[in-house]
Amino acid sequence: EFLASFDLARPGCLILDVRLRGESGLELQDELRRRGSTLPVLVMTGYADVPTSVRAFKGGAVEFLRKPVPPRELVERMRAALETNRQANEVRAQRDVVARLVARLTPRERQVMELLAVGDSSKKISTALNVSVRTVEGHRRNVLRKMNVGSATQLARAIANRSPA
Repeated sequence: EFLASFDLARPGCLILDVRLRGESGLELQDELRRRGSTLPVLVMTGYADVPTSVRAFKGGAVEFLRKPVPPRELVERMRAALETNRQANEVRAQRDVVARLVARLTPRERQVMELLAVGDSSKKISTALNVSVRTVEGHRRNVLRKMNVGSATQLARAIANRSPA
């Protein structure tokens, strides 16, 4: 039921018991990761053992709690997990913006952007791409405008934070 209504973009955290009806909680955790979920998972169990905790953490669990969990502790762990999720969603949203901006660039502008971002001068870029410095300067202006940045340094910072290739 959870997987049927699960939305990757929806913020939250999941409190997961190792023992569920049907599949195990760790199998559900594995399926979430296969779907690309970054939802923080707090795993709880009354039957803790080392292999189970190792599997939970390797699957991305942020906590492994032994039942019974004191309510105050559970709330603290949930708050921490929700903050982790909020930060991850913020980073993902920033990366999505950068990816959309990069997608607006022409192939040549992308080449210029990559070289600008590593600190190459217009002259060095013109040599590398076998075009005039004036042409590079035109592409440079377009790249900075389309990427909504004011300098090559800001450009480098923006694309350094984009999702891994």
